[in-house]
Amino acid sequence: MKDDRLSRRQLLQTAIAGLAAVPAASLLAGTAGAEALAETDATAKSLGYVTDAKKVDAKANPNYKPGQHCANCMQFTGKAGAASGPCNIFPGKDVAATGWCKVWVLKPGAKIG
Repeated sequence: MKDDRLSRRQLLQTAIAGLAAVPAASLLAGTAGAEALAETDATAKSLGYVTDAKKVDAKANPNYKPGQHCANCMQFTGKAGAASGPCNIFPGKDVAATGWCKVWVLKPGAKIG
């Protein structure tokens, strides 16, 4: 007769593997499927976010300078050359690489233009 019970060691190994899989699954999910940030979003409105930096109202945003956009901002964590990507200011949302908001800060090593 065969004993089908799990040993304590097998049980612990299975439990640890299961616990390790939870954070790994969330990392793999990452921002895949993150929705685009809308200009009408409450936080986006309060920070003057626009999807096209060329449409920034310079009078209402005196800190804006031509050539500033999300792709060269320190808060943008998307891949270089991508049309959109995640931003530290708007968690769970993707911002347009051509966008701009009042929190814009030049990414180290990047150039305006």
